[in-house]
Amino acid sequence: MDTAVKIAVRGRVQGVGFRPFVFQLADKYQLSGTVQNNMDGVNIHLEGALVNVQAFLSELKKKAPRLSKIYEILVEKAESQNLTGFTIIPSERIGTSTLVIPIDSGVCDDCLNEMNDPKDFRYQYPFINCTQCGPRYTIIEELPYDRPYTSMKSFPMCDDCRREYEDPTNRRHHAQPIACPTCGPIVRLLDVNGLEVDSEIPIKAAVMLLKEGKILAIKGIGGYHLCCDARNEQAVAALRKRKKRPLRPLAVMAASISEVEGLAELDRNERDLLKSPESPIVVLKKNDQYSLADSVAPGMSTIGVMLPYTPLHHLLFTDSDLACLVMTSANPSGMPILFKDEDALQYLATIADFYLVHNREILHPVDDSVIQMNDGKLDFLRRSRGYVPDPFSTSQDVTGIVAFGGQQKTTFTIGRNEQIFVGPHIGDLENIETIDHYEQELEHLLRWIDTPKTTAVIDAHPAYHIQNLAKEYKFDEIIEVQHHHAHMAACLEEHQISGKAYGIILDGTGFGLDGNIWGFEILYGDPFEFERIAHLHYTPLPGGEKCIREPWRNAAAMLISLHGEEGMALAKAIFTDKLSEIDILNAMIKRNVNTVYAGTCGRLFDAVSALCGVTKVSSYDGEAAIQLAELADDRVLFEPYPFELMNKELLTINFSKMVKEIALDVITGKEVKTISGRFHETVVQAIVSALVYLNEKNPAAEKTVVLSGGSFHNRYLRKRITAELRERSFKVFVPEKVPCNDGGLSFGQLIVAAAKRSVNQCALEYQQR
Repeated sequence: MDTAVKIAVRGRVQGVGFRPFVFQLADKYQLSGTVQNNMDGVNIHLEGALVNVQAFLSELKKKAPRLSKIYEILVEKAESQNLTGFTIIPSERIGTSTLVIPIDSGVCDDCLNEMNDPKDFRYQYPFINCTQCGPRYTIIEELPYDRPYTSMKSFPMCDDCRREYEDPTNRRHHAQPIACPTCGPIVRLLDVNGLEVDSEIPIKAAVMLLKEGKILAIKGIGGYHLCCDARNEQAVAALRKRKKRPLRPLAVMAASISEVEGLAELDRNERDLLKSPESPIVVLKKNDQYSLADSVAPGMSTIGVMLPYTPLHHLLFTDSDLACLVMTSANPSGMPILFKDEDALQYLATIADFYLVHNREILHPVDDSVIQMNDGKLDFLRRSRGYVPDPFSTSQDVTGIVAFGGQQKTTFTIGRNEQIFVGPHIGDLENIETIDHYEQELEHLLRWIDTPKTTAVIDAHPAYHIQNLAKEYKFDEIIEVQHHHAHMAACLEEHQISGKAYGIILDGTGFGLDGNIWGFEILYGDPFEFERIAHLHYTPLPGGEKCIREPWRNAAAMLISLHGEEGMALAKAIFTDKLSEIDILNAMIKRNVNTVYAGTCGRLFDAVSALCGVTKVSSYDGEAAIQLAELADDRVLFEPYPFELMNKELLTINFSKMVKEIALDVITGKEVKTISGRFHETVVQAIVSALVYLNEKNPAAEKTVVLSGGSFHNRYLRKRITAELRERSFKVFVPEKVPCNDGGLSFGQLIVAAAKRSVNQCALEYQQR
């Protein structure tokens, strides 16, 4: 019995070899018909025996290409067109887009095998790719994803590539970046003046320069990296000095998994992440064999590692003497990643010695994604290349909602139908270049995703640049969302938690509804509304931002605020070279001059870090807290310092006694590792005690808790708070798919706005009855 059906496949089904897969499947089951890309996915017309059509549909989802992600398959009966054979027909560019934009993917094993085969015509070709790997998002100009709408349009295919491209049985069938040495992009080696270096094989010449200790700017898929030999201390130190990045850890690229095993501890999940198509940087614990230059990750027990994810990267490791390279984003401090050749030559002129460049234009820059395994769960520090702009699915219509994020680690998020698109990591909105970069990427995705500009969502902080940026777009309304409510909502949505829950939110800075700086909160609520039920006792930050850049000021101010003259004496006993400045801080606090009040986990960590002499002045955001956390062994159970729970109406956690005891321990020479461990455990016990008390006051509440905010990247806090709460029968959820830091803020903002819209619509419908 013959039949004809029309099939619509929605999801990540373009740029992943889906049409050739469909063609081969149709051929296997002797079916006639067509397959076509269009603006909402892939459309298939199928004719043939009913049993074969059923077998085709069964295999369509089970054996789809490795980079595809099918969200739904819609099947309906169709009129037979009496077709003979199966064909791939040209894409259709009309209609409303519901496309999932293809992501960039690390090079696959098949391509690597060909690249390393001297008999293959793509031998050692640094741009080899197929439908299962290579650039996607970074080279797209327009949708749908076809070569004429990518930066590959300027490279006409040679006969050999054309033959593969048009052959439905070939794995390069409709691989849009297909190329070879005859027709594709080329690599050049340039000197610091932008002049081409005379070399027969530029990559081999670059390898020799790296072995000599030179610093190279290397153009990859999503932008430029700065690169040097990770075992050459002189080269790494020079890179740090030139880039003005004195202490922040540098990521490295290792030649192979075996090389990684010589540097760091590696479990199965971490190994799978490193080898995945997304190829992120994975933060690993250094092992006893670690032998990289001291300047790569000074003072850290961890190292950020990735494997080569482009053919060009693999070719850099053909010399066995060069097995590990520093591979850090090429951007001057505070600037977005560089991706245009002219900008790289301008901005890196005082940093790089040479440039390894190519002529495949990058249209959309993306930083490397950064992930760690934290208490057995994924923990995104940065969600970007390989993951963006893959959407999340939601159970509600979020069309027309655009969330603008915050000030630091900024992302934006766009809603369309029941899809949520989180944009790439942008960075800190502290200069015009980063703001321009933000706007360019937002405008591209808005155009591609094609959603109306109904609701803009912004952080409630009145000084964030995002407030003005959102007003440049013509939205029907602008909604402000409190920072920590957004963090909470993001985790609630990720785990599909309905009903009210507790939210423990720990971070560095969030504008509070009382005008103070929040960042150590226990909330109760849902995405629509929340109540703040506990917080950290406020202490002053005289000089505001200066206290954040110089944590010793924060520590001294905290001692003075909490312990008066005794605190002043303790501060002077610890910071002996700051005596006159401590007097000024004291006067500023007493007169409330240029002083804001904060109760945040980040500032608490900063203060303790400075008291312990770990970090008195920060060279990068979060340094003091990160360095202090490095000293706390999460395998040891420490005795907590004393703390108090005060003001039972709005529960206040007071660490006055702890801060004093830490100061005395420092003065008497107690081991800093022990102080850090005890401090961490005090934070754990204070939070758990507070939540238990609050739950006892409200026994009808569900014992569901979400943990979010950037401080939950801290391994000790996440592991111990989760364990202690579960022991008390709480159900605990942590962010796993979006960052718990401000990189996930826009996602949460959109969820809050969607919840408010849903409630308002229900209220309006009720009134109209």
